[in-house]
Parts: sequence; structure tokens; C-alpha cells
Amino acid sequence: MSRIGKKPIEIPTGVTITNDKNTITVKGPKGELSRSFHPDMMIQLEDNILTVTRPTDSKEHRTVHGTTRALLSNMVEGVSKGFEKGLELIGVGYRAQKQGSKLVLNVGYSHPVEIEPEEGIEVEVPSNTKVIVKGINKERVGALAANIRDVRPPEPYKGKGIRYEGEYVRRKEGKTGK
Repeated sequence: MSRIGKKPIEIPTGVTITNDKNTITVKGPKGELSRSFHPDMMIQLEDNILTVTRPTDSKEHRTVHGTTRALLSNMVEGVSKGFEKGLELIGVGYRAQKQGSKLVLNVGYSHPVEIEPEEGIEVEVPSNTKVIVKGINKERVGALAANIRDVRPPEPYKGKGIRYEGEYVRRKEGKTGK
């Protein structure tokens, strides 16, 4: 039995949910998200509690059950609180800055790398070695953070590169002289 799928989702005040043939629209103070779900999943809203149930215990329904509940929970949390992902630039001369809505990274290449965030996602640069990606859609926030990290992933010898906040980079010893 799915443990995650059985958990009810509490709807905070200020968030409204509409269900149109398993296309769920969630509106909140931060914005609006909409997504279509598997037609067999039954999504009910009663007394500000959202529950997801499945019709049978078939393998397909079991796999979709927990996923549906997790996606709905992320939608509710996104429109009420929002999501953010932090990145750190580690290396001599590595820095980030914001030009308009674009993020400009100087990370050891012969040219600066410019990244344009898509609509609904904003990038903050509190210091020249920190970048924060914010938005209401957890998937898109994580994808943009991963794209920024892919510009210069951390390397294992000196630890230089772009890493997530709190990410541990396992270090290697390097060459040994004889």
C-alpha cells in the first residue's frame, strides 16, 4: 500500500482548488498552477483536506497513486509558500551577477555565461558567490538550478565549481610525487 498516497493534503487558507475532469487548478497568494492527472485517480476535496484514492491495487494504479499525491502537495505548497534552491560558486574569480532578469556567470571560461530564466521563475544574487532560484513550480525551479550547476559542476580535486547549498563534494587526493 502506498504510504505517501494515503496521506491527506491540508489546504492552507487563501488557496483554492478546482477540479475539472482530473485537471486540477490551484490558486494561491503567489500564483496559479494547473496540471492534468491520470484519469483513474480519484481526487476529492472535503473540509479543506485533499485526498487521492485509487480504484484498484493494480501495478499501474499503485505507481501513479503516490506520484499524484506528491505532485498535488507540491502545487499547494508552491502557490502558498513558493520554492527556492540555493547555489554557491566556489573558485578564485568565480562570480555571478544579475543584469536585468538575466544571470551572468563568470566561472573560468573565456566568456561570461548568460542564463535567461523562464517566466514565473526569478533569480536572486545576494552576494557575488551565491545564487538563489525562486518560483512556485518545484520542477522548474529545480531544473533551472540544475542547468546553472551544469555550467561548471564541482570537480573532485580542488572542489571548484557551482554546487548546491549544503552539497558535499567528495575530494580525491590527486597525483603523488616520487
